[in-house]
Amino acid sequence: MIDVSGKETVARKAVATGVIRLKASTVDAIRKGEIKKGDPLTVGEIAAILAVKNTPELIPLCHNIPIGKAHVEYTLGETSIEARCTVTTNARTGVEMEALTGVTMALLNIWDMTKYLEKDEEGQYPDTAIADIRVIEKVKGK
Repeated sequence: MIDVSGKETVARKAVATGVIRLKASTVDAIRKGEIKKGDPLTVGEIAAILAVKNTPELIPLCHNIPIGKAHVEYTLGETSIEARCTVTTNARTGVEMEALTGVTMALLNIWDMTKYLEKDEEGQYPDTAIADIRVIEKVKGK
């Protein structure tokens, strides 16, 4: 683990995004509130927040830092959903790993809650994919 004990505590923020590609009919069912397990966007946000808070348990050398805020927003397309996870803290190290973990968990939960609609006749997922997970913004000291 990197020694951050000599670093100054400052405000930090990271924003990560990712996309899940789905059938148009699945995205439509999400819009209409017709998913059997409930609202995958709300459940995805709660799962993301839990993942953000537990990132050091999932990534072995990640520092345990106080989380000021974790928030997820979604943009629904015709055959995709983009998730954006924003995490803030006042700490000696950044929150990029937390934001990446949060957005990944949000997308995984959408997959889990909609997989019954995405399977083909052989039980495969030819249209479903999670992609483009990345940090799009990092702020330190503002």
